[in-house]
Amino acid sequence: MHQIIYFIILLFFFSCTKENEDNIPAYINVESLNFDENTTHNITDIWVYINDNLQGVYELPALFPVLENGEHMIRIKAGVKNNGISSTRIPYPFYASYFHFTELVQDSIIIINPTITYSENNSIAFIEDFEGVGLDLSITNNSDTIIHTITNGSENYGAGFLNDSIIDFEIATDEIKNLPRAGAPVFLELDYKSNTRFLVGMYVNNPQLIEKKDLLWVTPKDNWNKIYINLTEIVSESINAESHKVFLSMLRDFSLDTNRIYFDNLKVIY
Repeated sequence: MHQIIYFIILLFFFSCTKENEDNIPAYINVESLNFDENTTHNITDIWVYINDNLQGVYELPALFPVLENGEHMIRIKAGVKNNGISSTRIPYPFYASYFHFTELVQDSIIIINPTITYSENNSIAFIEDFEGVGLDLSITNNSDTIIHTITNGSENYGAGFLNDSIIDFEIATDEIKNLPRAGAPVFLELDYKSNTRFLVGMYVNNPQLIEKKDLLWVTPKDNWNKIYINLTEIVSESINAESHKVFLSMLRDFSLDTNRIYFDNLKVIY
């Protein structure tokens, strides 16, 4: 009986060895990517397609095997964390695919450093980068304080502070009209840093009623961070809305002397 089991194990081992010899992979190495836009990004992953078949999703930098040989079209989509959550990564719908036609050779490495751009058919519904005259943001009736504009060298950005008995800071965009419905993707891009969490949501302006829709509590970051916030569900559900506003809200955390939030490059894109 032991001899039979031993024979089966040997047979399995040699069959696996033979299979590995017959399927020697090529390798693709994506060390970094270039972002060909005059703005920030937080691309964390790449979605790799070979001849339009999904090969896999890889965190950057990436070195991975491919059981393909010969000439192939490789398509790379830039991936981000949906709502900043590591477990919900998506190919960002507003970045264009990068195409690379190459020959894959067994046991060799192809190096690809893609250049990522925004798609040409995107629409920008709102943008505030604090570089122009005036602001397209304003405090809401819920806010106990004002928006500060800060200049740091050649950079301008917005800020909000809460201390003492000032307990609420809330800002909202100007009205945004004609956002697409029916599940068409709509996102807020936002650069921020803060020492406390803050809430992102939307005001839905219906003909007879203004609804406040909370969406996401954003965790604090000591350094500047870019987040991609998915507004699609709120927008698609608000069938009768005449317009929308995106809001950022920070509540006083009395465990801190001062609550701080800094924000820049707010963009609503669809």
